[in-house]
This record gives sequence, C-alpha cells and structure tokens, in this order.
Amino acid sequence: MAQAKELVSIIRQLIAEKGYKLSDRLPPERELCKTLGVSRHILRNALIEMEKSGLIWRHVGRGTFVGPRPILNLDDVLFLRDLVTPAQVVTVRFTIEPELSRLAASHAKRSDCDRMKQCADRCREAEDWRTYEAWDNNLHHAIARAARNQLFLYFFETLNSVRRSIVWGQARETRKPEEGYVSFRQHDDIVAAIAEGDGDRAARCMIRHLETVYADVLRKGVPRDT
Repeated sequence: MAQAKELVSIIRQLIAEKGYKLSDRLPPERELCKTLGVSRHILRNALIEMEKSGLIWRHVGRGTFVGPRPILNLDDVLFLRDLVTPAQVVTVRFTIEPELSRLAASHAKRSDCDRMKQCADRCREAEDWRTYEAWDNNLHHAIARAARNQLFLYFFETLNSVRRSIVWGQARETRKPEEGYVSFRQHDDIVAAIAEGDGDRAARCMIRHLETVYADVLRKGVPRDT
C-alpha cells in the first residue's frame, strides 16, 4: 500500500507537469506503466486510491480522466437526444450560456482566463473544421467551469452532450474557417470581457456570438421562443 501511495504522488506530479485539466483523459495504462516504470498491478492500486479521493475517474472502454466522476448520466443524454430538436437546443443555449459568461466574469481565476485565451487562439489556428469545433467546445466548457457553480455546470454538460450527439446537417463550404471568420473576434470579445470582470458585457458578447452561429447553422434566424 505504501508503494501505491508513493505512486499516487508521482502521478499527481505528472498530471501537473503535463498540464492535464479537469476531465482530460490520461494516457492508457500500458503507456503509464512504461512512463512510470511500474507493473500494471501496482499502477492500478495507485489509480484505485486516486479514484477514492476524487482525483481521477475511470470508465471501462473509455479510459481514465482527471477529476471526480461527473454527475452526468450518459444514458440520460442518449434519451434526451431522441426527444429534443436542434431548435430546442438553441433555445436552451441562449438561456444558459450568457448567464454562465456573466458568472465567469465574477469568479474566473487567472488560470481560467489563460485557458480561455488558449482555446480561442487554437480556434484561430485550426487547420480544419473538426479541430476548430473541438477547441470551440473547449472554450465554452472553460467558461462554464470558470462560473464556479456545480449545478450550472451539470446543466451545461448535459446540454453540451446532447448538442454534440445531434446531427445538425450543416454543410461546410471550406476546409477550415477563413482568416477573418467572425467567431474569432467574438471569442476574443467574450474572453476579454470575462478577464476584465465585466459580466454584463460578457453576457452580451455571448448572445451576439450565439446569434451569429445559429443564424448561419439553421439558415432561418434563431428560434428564441421555441
């Protein structure tokens, strides 16, 4: 057991040095064993201790993730996916995300703002739409975490999971966002407002961003009252 406890400290140091964030997936066990120079049995004992402490959580077939196990029930997500429409998803985003931006402006730490800026920069550097969408998703999730409200975060994660499970039928006419893509500037505006602690401006910037995104995606404006 002492060996496992010593390994816990080493793994925690590895997580810090590599910059893994909440909900990031750690390397596979075989890779961790090679990196740390330990057997799988010893590694698993350490991971069990870490999971008990809420430092990580594990999902069979998916991997090991940083932080406590999320409350989100993936079966509920699949159930909701079959019930809701894209228009309903849009309406809920307009209800939740501006307020999350407002709260983030009051509670975000320097590290939160650095993470948001990193995500916004990666969106601008993306070489294809899939990479852009992944970093865009990371940005919105970083804002939600910075709000420091666990219940709001649960609602956001449920919404986000349902949103990403829906087929939107969006056709892309280019391989990647163009250099002057409007969302780049809008991301910067949201992050700047949060960093400056201006909640009202952060909420307005988020609304403007969502209006732009969904006026394009749905081709008929934003169904705010659906």
